[in-house]
Amino acid sequence: MRILHTSDWHLGRSLEGRSRIDEQVEFIEELAGIAEDEGADLVLIAGDVFDAYNPSAEAERLFFHGLELLSKKGQRGVVVIAGNHDSPERLSAAYPLAHHHGIILLGLPNSCAMQGELNGERGIKVLKAGPGWLEVAAGECQHTCVILTLPYPSESRLGELLSDSLDEKVQRESYSRKVGAIFAELSNNFRDDTVNIAVSHLFIKGGKESESERQIQLVGGTCSVDPHALPDKAHYVALGHLHRPQQVNQSPVPAYYSGSPIAYSFSEAGQTKAVFLVDAVPNREVEIKEIHLSSGRPLVRWTAKNGLKDVYKWCEEGRDSNAWIDLEVYTPAVLTQGEIQKIRELRPRVVNIRPVLPQTSEIAGERIKAELPIDQLFRRFYERKTGGHKPDDALVKLFMELLISSDERGSGEGGTVEG
Repeated sequence: MRILHTSDWHLGRSLEGRSRIDEQVEFIEELAGIAEDEGADLVLIAGDVFDAYNPSAEAERLFFHGLELLSKKGQRGVVVIAGNHDSPERLSAAYPLAHHHGIILLGLPNSCAMQGELNGERGIKVLKAGPGWLEVAAGECQHTCVILTLPYPSESRLGELLSDSLDEKVQRESYSRKVGAIFAELSNNFRDDTVNIAVSHLFIKGGKESESERQIQLVGGTCSVDPHALPDKAHYVALGHLHRPQQVNQSPVPAYYSGSPIAYSFSEAGQTKAVFLVDAVPNREVEIKEIHLSSGRPLVRWTAKNGLKDVYKWCEEGRDSNAWIDLEVYTPAVLTQGEIQKIRELRPRVVNIRPVLPQTSEIAGERIKAELPIDQLFRRFYERKTGGHKPDDALVKLFMELLISSDERGSGEGGTVEG
């Protein structure tokens, strides 16, 4: 059986107020092409389909369009679970209709797939199903696949699930052990004659994060999961949440994050985005192929050491013409509104503009010796004046606005440096 693993689409997400929907459309079409070219029998989407509990109509339309393309009008199976960004009820609301097109939508950890034939002879068939697992036959595959499904398991959802299945002692265990106990119980549905897969939306300890993930784990890691909690009889574990494609270290079985399909923060600048194609046969090790994605605009950082002349030169040369840009520019004085507007006219996809003042900078009469962006200088100044308290982002933004406004007070113009 050939399985395509993807996750963390975050449909509807923007970049500092700039729409990414055209890039997301491009990704959906690229993914459908990969599924077709590689002959995938089944597609697993491991959560965070949307970026918000209440996604826009545009994001929902794109999701359903993507499902239609991936399912090949019911000829290819698609299994979707909810992530921490998704509303479980909203995600699964269309399941009764989607079922007839080879699509399975599961919102909660104890969700149960509908049984039966999904789309005639060439579609997938749910042979058996229970809370948190299903067995499917896909197309012309000789083997069936048992899939353990664990949509984003919040503490409260775990409590509800465990109260029906495990004793009080297990309910008092740590988050990681609870997840491990659920996987251990669900693994009883694995068989030697089936392809055995698990799909979930979790933070596994040791995973490499980026700034674009909104944390699942709480302070102290109480919502993180030990790699050894993953089902040790699975051929492959398809994970969602972390945005960098990666293999889970110390897992007893092959376990991978497919990552987000496009970069959602400048901390992901330079990252290669990917999906994973898994060839699985009972009683054999899986073959895993990483397929790099080309859709989406790159995110790049510019550091203009020579000031605005570097910026103007790069714009004239067409440098990174298709990219979103985070700009750091060394300047002897705070940029004027006119200079900021000129940069944005030359390159509309410059998202952030951060001036770096000379080594000796002055804030509120106090001299600070550091070659740092002005917003970082303000943060240090604030911490020193308040006994170590850190300013929140709103206060820093207000400071930057006031700084620009004071420079332009004579002309009555204002603006922000951050984009």
